[in-house]
Amino acid sequence: MILIIDDDIAVRTSLLLLLEQKNYEVSAVASAAEGLDLLKKGNVALIILDLNFSIDTSGKEGMQLLQQIRELDAQVPVILITGWASIDLAVQGMKLGANDFINKPWGNEHLLQSVKTLITLKDQKPGQSGRKQLDKEYDFQSIIAEDKDMLELLEIAGRVSKTDASVLITGESGTGKELIAEAIHQNSLRRNRPFIKVNLGGISTSLFESEMFGHVRGAFTDARTDRMGRFEMANKGTIFLDEIGDLDAGSQVKLLRVLQDRSYEVLGSSRTKTVDVRVICATNKNLAEMVAKGTFREDLLYRINLITLKLPPLRERNKDIPLLIDFMISNLRQLYNRPKLQVTQEAMKWLKQLPLPGNIRQLKNMVERSVLVSRGDLLNVTDFTTHIEKQPTVINHPKLPDVGSMTLEETEILMIKRALQFHHNRISKAALALGITRSALYRRLDKYNIPYDETSD
Repeated sequence: MILIIDDDIAVRTSLLLLLEQKNYEVSAVASAAEGLDLLKKGNVALIILDLNFSIDTSGKEGMQLLQQIRELDAQVPVILITGWASIDLAVQGMKLGANDFINKPWGNEHLLQSVKTLITLKDQKPGQSGRKQLDKEYDFQSIIAEDKDMLELLEIAGRVSKTDASVLITGESGTGKELIAEAIHQNSLRRNRPFIKVNLGGISTSLFESEMFGHVRGAFTDARTDRMGRFEMANKGTIFLDEIGDLDAGSQVKLLRVLQDRSYEVLGSSRTKTVDVRVICATNKNLAEMVAKGTFREDLLYRINLITLKLPPLRERNKDIPLLIDFMISNLRQLYNRPKLQVTQEAMKWLKQLPLPGNIRQLKNMVERSVLVSRGDLLNVTDFTTHIEKQPTVINHPKLPDVGSMTLEETEILMIKRALQFHHNRISKAALALGITRSALYRRLDKYNIPYDETSD
């Protein structure tokens, strides 16, 4: 049974009609006491709670009731219904254990999606499926893994794929976050609809609205034709927002609106469009730390992480390295027409003990480079060690400029130029040395008008 707690008879009536049309069993009450009595009797699958369910509009009574609900039942999903002015209060509610918050006036389709997702996730219980069982239930052919932690993660990914739950995929660069996102889409009910990938780190602030929401002709100087935005492209399908941790504060606000209202305005047009889309985000950054520092919106974090999947680095699942190498070698045999390609057992053992900070991406590059350069078809340890890029060893501590001799901006420009010079203008290497992403380095190059060769990377 779905329980609605709201003092507004119009809201209760609207929600009752909407949910009963979808064959849900629903009860609606006007007070906290009535709601708690029904909850104590059991059989409540989900609660829809208005933060202001009495004359008081502060939301404090709603927060108090949420705490009482959590004391009685720690597992029952709770959706908060709130106005825009109460977003901060809604975030507090998420901290107290609410599962989602929806703005008034709500979109029926969005609310129904949230209800269906939360009830489905509540009813599903995790198991300990092996790889064979997972392959029977889901399509994970593109993901090579036998590690226990990875199999548990894949099982969760498979279960949530059937819902419209927002998913946040975290992990170091090169761990395969995009592959997991694609697998979730391929196992979802939207598999025959678009899967749109967006690298948010590569979109400048000035172009964010045009890229994400589209523009009409004449919206700005260079807008000679109408352009469809990424959200419209992904309608009825899935949108994958990669590197969401690189999004600036202004763009975070614009993204939050479309994620919570499922509506947006095309740049240069006052017409509001709605969108039905499943959202999957990914980042290699710690968003909780960014929230604490004030560089990432807390309400946006709660909006995107109903389910969080943290991918382990390759060094923590090194038993999968031989499987990954076999898969890579199999592809390279066909790609380069070298059917006898093999890797010795000694080389396999040696590769397993490497730290591989670049994870699967680094391993793939290492294997392919060794195949290209080696003369024989049997790859041994020397074939790999010969081509490993050795990191420069720092002998002396770097001398920092004296205080007052350079501004922070001048110091940043100097370090970027030195990194580019040292790595022969290779953007990826320079970014790694500076401890930032390629997209972040590109933004700084444009900001400081530092020349670079786009073909050198």
